[in-house]
Amino acid sequence: MSKLPQWVGRMGTGLTRLAHRLESQQADMLGPDGEGDDAARGPGPSEDHPHGGHPSGGTPGAGAGAGADDGAGAARGGTEGPEGAKSTEGSGGAAGEGAAARSEPPSVPAPPAYAPAVSARPDPVDAVPWGVRVAAEAGWRLLVLGGTVWVLMKVISSVQLVVLSFTVALLITALLEPTVTRLRRRGVPRGLATAITFISGFVIMGLVVWFVVWQVMENVDEVSGEVQAGIDDLRRWLLHSPFHVTEKQINHVAKSLREAIGANTEQITSAGLEGVTVVVEVMTGILLSMFCTLFLLYDGQKIWNWSLKLVPAPARAGVAGAGPRAWATLTAYVRGTVIVALIDAIFIGVGLFFLDVPMAVPLAVFIFLFAFIPLVGAVVSGALAVVVALVTQGVFTGAMVVVVVLAVQQIEGHVLQPFILGRAVRVHPLAVVLSVAAGSLIGGIGGAVVAVPLVAVANTVVGYLRAYSQETALRAVPGPHGATASATASVPPPVVPPGPPPGEGGG
Repeated sequence: MSKLPQWVGRMGTGLTRLAHRLESQQADMLGPDGEGDDAARGPGPSEDHPHGGHPSGGTPGAGAGAGADDGAGAARGGTEGPEGAKSTEGSGGAAGEGAAARSEPPSVPAPPAYAPAVSARPDPVDAVPWGVRVAAEAGWRLLVLGGTVWVLMKVISSVQLVVLSFTVALLITALLEPTVTRLRRRGVPRGLATAITFISGFVIMGLVVWFVVWQVMENVDEVSGEVQAGIDDLRRWLLHSPFHVTEKQINHVAKSLREAIGANTEQITSAGLEGVTVVVEVMTGILLSMFCTLFLLYDGQKIWNWSLKLVPAPARAGVAGAGPRAWATLTAYVRGTVIVALIDAIFIGVGLFFLDVPMAVPLAVFIFLFAFIPLVGAVVSGALAVVVALVTQGVFTGAMVVVVVLAVQQIEGHVLQPFILGRAVRVHPLAVVLSVAAGSLIGGIGGAVVAVPLVAVANTVVGYLRAYSQETALRAVPGPHGATASATASVPPPVVPPGPPPGEGGG
């Protein structure tokens, strides 16, 4: 019994040492960051060593120390078996904890606090400024549109005669189609109504052209004599004018003109040959226009329906609605222009007749024909009448003709055109001038004639398609329900009845 306290003290000391060894072993296995490193810890436990011991019988380091202490305890008293057993059991538990720690997957250590922050690369789309993106989007679309227009202009210039003849046929059809409609309403068959309208219309236009040519040929001798007399008067006036023009200077100018005419005889001859070619082209265009007019008057509705089949199905409804409105605009333009031109020709012709200007009737016919070229045609025809009056009748008569022409044109621009043409075909003066200039560059006089009606039709079509797209977008949006629907219900716009397509007639 005297050895019992000593044995208990030695067992407590052994347990304390064992606890310290287990803590140090666990700290070594976890490492400085609290997580173990498999490479630093060495080989893990295997099935041959279930307690995580060393192959030699214990754990690395601490296991050897434990074996030595156990051996020393056994040598000291032989009664330390329970302590050795407890030591072995504790060593096995520590090895199990080490194995569990080593089974965790490794992780990347966090960067140190002094490392600079690395930002992610931005999206290339976000890196481009918004204005540059908008400019690029609009730029390539404008390039495509410009290329399309350029190709279209090339095609039109290649078949200029055909395009111009068909456009003139459209204008003539717009002028004659109401007559076909009236005849059909009176019970005349379509073929007979078309034939009567076609023949009578072109006979009247032919008589007008013949009358102009006849009047010019009848009065050309008289006018040439009066022009010569006017030139002599102008020469005498220059000699006595404050400009101090001498006889020698006037003769020198006349001699230069004669030499220029003699030197350019070959060019004048070639121009005459080109004039023959122009006459042939004009006759071809007239025949082609007559042919197209005849079939547009007879089968205009069938031609329109066939044209609609060429349009893609999603856009067919909008084009089908824009077509009749475009035709109504073209018809209103042609009718209004004919009425305005007739009024201008009558009033200016009466003024020329009372002022005793020669060739008053042919000049009135020229004013009627040139009125189909807005703005520019009135200026050219009025200037022609003023020059004839100035050369033949003197300065006072020329000034009076200027007053008559300006008065009639002012009445036309501020009263006749707004009242007769209306808002349906109103085009801004800048658009008129630009369209006439572009048309004359592309197709000469014929291009200048058809430019403004085409612009008016395009304006009507674009306006209708814009309104149609907005209405379609509103229909696609689900409307309100209940009491809100009655409070926010929109009033539909008034529907303007469009005119029929070419050749539709009344039945």
